[in-house]
Order: sequence, then C-alpha cells, then structure tokens
Amino acid sequence: MKLYYATGTISIAVAIALEEAGLAYDTHKLDFAAGDQQSADYTKVNPKGRVPALDVDGTILTETGALLDYIAARAPALMPADPIEAAKARSVMYYLASTMHVNHAHKMRGHRWADQDSSWQDMTAKVPQTMTGSAQFVEDECLSGPFILGDQMTIADAYLFMVCSWLPGDDVDLAPFPKIRAFMETMDARDSVKTIRAKGMMR
Repeated sequence: MKLYYATGTISIAVAIALEEAGLAYDTHKLDFAAGDQQSADYTKVNPKGRVPALDVDGTILTETGALLDYIAARAPALMPADPIEAAKARSVMYYLASTMHVNHAHKMRGHRWADQDSSWQDMTAKVPQTMTGSAQFVEDECLSGPFILGDQMTIADAYLFMVCSWLPGDDVDLAPFPKIRAFMETMDARDSVKTIRAKGMMR
C-alpha cells in the first residue's frame, strides 16, 4: 500500500490507523504550499486534488472515512463487532467529516464557498467560534471514556485526534475541555502517534 498524504492534514489519521493495524505501507508526501495536490501527476491519482489517497495494489481509495473503514476491515480490532457500538463510532466520524472539518476549512479554503475576499475574511473570522462550538459538542457528546467508545480505541479516535490537533491553531481555548485534553494526551502516548511524529508526518 502507498499512502498519499500532506503533513498535518486529515490524511495523517489514516497513517495512525495503519500503524495501529500493523499494516505495512509506503508514503508519498505532497507539499500543499507548492500546489502538489493540483499537479497533473497527482490528479491522475486523485482527481479531487485532495488527500488522503491510498493505493492498494493499483486500486486507489479516497476519502478518510472510507480508508479508515478499509483498514478496520483488515484489522477488525479497530472497530467493535456490535453494530450499535460501531454506529456510534461512525457517527462521530461523519460529524467530523460533515461539520467540524468544514468549520476548520473555512479558515484557509474559503474559495470553495465564495468568490469575494470580504467573504473569505468573514469565514476566517468565524472559525474560532465554530470550532469552539464543535469542541463543545465533542466534549459533551463524543467521548465516553479515554476514547470515543470508552476503553476501546477505534479508527474513529484516529480521526478525532487529527481534527482536534487543529484546535489550538484555530484559536480555540482548550482549558474548558478536560475530556478533549485527556484524550489528546492518551493518543499522544500511543506508539502509533509517536511513530508518525518520528517520521515527521505531523508536528
């Protein structure tokens, strides 16, 4: 397998899950500042011009949730067998994809939604508020223990870890969120995250 990623992006959730699963993989780093994601070579891999993309024996898989589900299918310990518990984990993943990641993206990718510079500035200014609101939802509704599902670490935790890693940069004060702070410390202590940091894939 080959993971196409960019440092500090949501693609790192997939790398963490691969490490947790003990699956062998190679990497291809994209430099977003240089526009690698829009290059002719990469858009042949992923026409959306985004990361992550995972090459599995010549088949390209995209979208973070889909890649995480693929990894969990290869490493079943990363998702509970109980369908209700699995749905709880996925509900957090879908919230991150549909709402919290979008809130974050308004800071630097306003061109996706508006053409006027004043609109981009307004969206950027709103990010601390919307991300704080999302952090409150995570604090109140998503963490039932050290992890989303209590004591069991799942693919959803890799996803949540990366999204929450953006909170300080989005000017969110973490002091009111003890569950999130404890979760981040727990994840940082895992070998998977230590390995990813050692590889320079996240700061």
